[in-house]
Amino acid sequence: MPKLACVAGEPSGDLLAAPVLHALHQMPEMASLSAYGVGGPLMQAEGFDSRWPMETLSVRGYVEALTQLPAILRLRKDLLNTLIEVDRPDVFLGIDAPDFNLGVELKLRSAGIPTIHFVSPSIWAWRGGRIKKIKQAVDRVLCIFPFETEIYARAGIAASYVGHPLASTIPMEIDPKSARDRLCLFPELKSAGIGRADLDGLVIAVLPGSRGSEIEFIAPVFFEAMGLIASRLQGQFPQFVIPVATPRLRPALESLVAQTRVQYPDIQIHLIDGNADTILEAADVVLIASGTATLQAALWKKPMVISYKVPWLTAQIMKRQGYLPYVGLPNILAGEFVVPELLQDDATPEKLANAVLHWLGKPLEVARLKEHFSALHETLRKPTGLLVAQAIAQTMAESRR
Repeated sequence: MPKLACVAGEPSGDLLAAPVLHALHQMPEMASLSAYGVGGPLMQAEGFDSRWPMETLSVRGYVEALTQLPAILRLRKDLLNTLIEVDRPDVFLGIDAPDFNLGVELKLRSAGIPTIHFVSPSIWAWRGGRIKKIKQAVDRVLCIFPFETEIYARAGIAASYVGHPLASTIPMEIDPKSARDRLCLFPELKSAGIGRADLDGLVIAVLPGSRGSEIEFIAPVFFEAMGLIASRLQGQFPQFVIPVATPRLRPALESLVAQTRVQYPDIQIHLIDGNADTILEAADVVLIASGTATLQAALWKKPMVISYKVPWLTAQIMKRQGYLPYVGLPNILAGEFVVPELLQDDATPEKLANAVLHWLGKPLEVARLKEHFSALHETLRKPTGLLVAQAIAQTMAESRR
């Protein structure tokens, strides 16, 4: 029985891994595959055995990680012991989360277990020195952006471009009206008495993040900005639709909704469990926290405003290790600011509201942005799940020779 151990430390990794597991199960030689480790609900729907909670690893930033460090270290110790001594896999697949996965991969490779890292760490943006550790820890890197393979080739590391899985799952042509019709089916919208006519109006998607720390630092500012936008668009009844990334985030978001409605009683805010893709497809404009979701929004061809806030010390550390003037993936891939970024002290409700409203009044700029995002979509569209699955199968076959 082939065995694959895998660690996806956050919802974006869960999203990346699920198509890979699906493709593996279609291969005759992988019919009896046992896949286990750390994963989320999408992976589990593909038969993955998640033996440790993904939420333990879902932290971002140095300061935030300190509070979770004891739990992370316990998970790491238990994981390594299991994979080396108890239930040894044929291959280990680390999905993103380099601060955790590279250390695990280093130990496993030293123990003779082949390691693959799916999603290159952003060494081209910051902390380029990590490439030395990558060379020690990883047998093969699977890159989701085409320019990355050359960096690894120069360092003597096996790497291949597999495209970005989101580019295969998101259609080139989108249908916002159909997405809005589908949103009408959700109880949250029905119970609010919102009918199809309202949803044919202005829809603003708000994605404050998928981690508790992001909700703590970013969401309050986003909600204040939503209030300002609603007050300036009175009579247009904008619908603010927020995908709730995981159930544990709902109480905090519900509290913010209640607080916002005290000051802005007529504001229309809807919390939808998951369904980020439907919400993004339905949106006219997006207010979004920096991260993988910004690329998701770009592939849905949406104008957006990117923002992020972290504790002061985390921001200072990150600033000193960065090489690029931008943090959002749409801007990094374009090599220029195609969408605005409002970070740290610039992430004020007033500035965020103004930036969102700017897009609503610039249809020609929006049209040009959509053309740019369509070209990006074509570049990133590959059968990613299949290519990653083939790399895993090939590595397994090589390790058995």
